[in-house]
Amino acid sequence: MEDKAHVNRVRRAAARQGLTLRKNRTRDPLALAYGWYVLRGKRELAHLRTLEEAERWLADPSSR
Repeated sequence: MEDKAHVNRVRRAAARQGLTLRKNRTRDPLALAYGWYVLRGKRELAHLRTLEEAERWLADPSSR
């Protein structure tokens, strides 16, 4: 489980780039999208497995 400060830091980094970071709301641990993060702008930009992946995606524009 990620700590709240880390999640908030990544959410603020996304907001500075005009994006929102949301965690998938699926409650079923057997579902494919369980625990994934979604970065959204005007459309969905990325589906990421961990918060660290989201942080790397935001920090490195060449990875997009």
